[in-house]
Amino acid sequence: MAATVILQPAGRCSWDEPVRIAVRGLAPRQPVTLRASLRDEKGALFRAQARYQADAGGLLDLERAPALGGSFTGLEPMGLLWALEPEKPLVRFVKRDVQTPFAVELEVLDGHEPDAGRVLGRAVHERDFLRPGVRREPVRAGRLRATLFLPPGAGPFPGIIDLFGSGGGLCEYRASLLAGHGFAVLALAYFRFEDLPEHLDDMHLEYFEEAVDFMLQHPKVKGPNVGLLGFSKGGDLCLSMASFLKGITATVLINSCVANTIVALHYKDMIVPSLGSDIGRCTINESGLWNFLDMWDNPLEERNHPSIIPLERAQGPFLFIVGMDDHNWRSDFYAQIASERLQAHGKDRPQIIYYPGTGHCIEPPYFPPCRASVHTSLNQAVFYGGEPKAQSRAQVDAWQQIQTFFHKHLNGKKSVQSSKI
Repeated sequence: MAATVILQPAGRCSWDEPVRIAVRGLAPRQPVTLRASLRDEKGALFRAQARYQADAGGLLDLERAPALGGSFTGLEPMGLLWALEPEKPLVRFVKRDVQTPFAVELEVLDGHEPDAGRVLGRAVHERDFLRPGVRREPVRAGRLRATLFLPPGAGPFPGIIDLFGSGGGLCEYRASLLAGHGFAVLALAYFRFEDLPEHLDDMHLEYFEEAVDFMLQHPKVKGPNVGLLGFSKGGDLCLSMASFLKGITATVLINSCVANTIVALHYKDMIVPSLGSDIGRCTINESGLWNFLDMWDNPLEERNHPSIIPLERAQGPFLFIVGMDDHNWRSDFYAQIASERLQAHGKDRPQIIYYPGTGHCIEPPYFPPCRASVHTSLNQAVFYGGEPKAQSRAQVDAWQQIQTFFHKHLNGKKSVQSSKI
């Protein structure tokens, strides 16, 4: 090996942090191919590669050198991460065990793929999901099935409850990363985990009320209110929590519906029915992927009004993160309904951020965009939409917007430091 791969920071770093990748010891203007690969906990292989040319001094710096072809083109310093693609189609990139890092292998090959030659240099870059000092505490309190992540330090810290969507299970990676930015975050499961129901049956808001009470009674959580972060089905659950429960002061929705969806929601003697749907209106594209966009009824039709969540009852502000190429449901339309409803009741408009070319699954920074995968609950291959380069940029920006929103409304801070990339 004749070249040296240089990483800054040199050791481990958090998954949501950028890393600077450079190669020294190349010949002037030498053509090379850079390859990245990693295996997830189930052994699934993800790969990306791009073609480059060293500068006149034999240095290749991905912050200055554009990719000439491969998995992406142009100046994309983090492209070798966000462009990772599964070796087997429809495998979703997900972190199951946040207590271990992902190890990304980086290789430098002489020449340009597909005719690249010998390996000139190699490095392994470990990316963590628990920053130093972040504590992970499993929660089995009463009916609750969750994991609490606490930042380093004495606290107390602003609290957030994090809900994922209709895939079920306990997803920890978003909560664990957010805890690295000063929040106490409860990743909350609500079905398909341990002794929770296997399927999405009738939902009872009392379960989620227990989660709010747990957080507000925790000595490390700064009261008197908490924030909510919800994606997809988890988003409309967060809307219901903010509308019917006390102790919630800020809510972020990622590609969510303004109506209750999939199953009826119960709270005390109240029932919010599910928004009407017809699976016969789904389409299947030439690749055999399901598109749910047309399955859902229009919430504004009179017969569907009972399913609309009365978000005007909420105590605090909303942030809607909207992917304009969402193929699961019309997230932009639903955000607009929410805005008009709040204004009609004399409330402040929500903050809405629209991301063109961005699909349903808006993940933390540098996650490879998920355009399609097999849905864990439906066991169907589903098309989520999104263009990889646009979505990768949206994920970096949305992550900063979420932190800024929560710091402002839970902690009194105005902004967070911008990413270098």
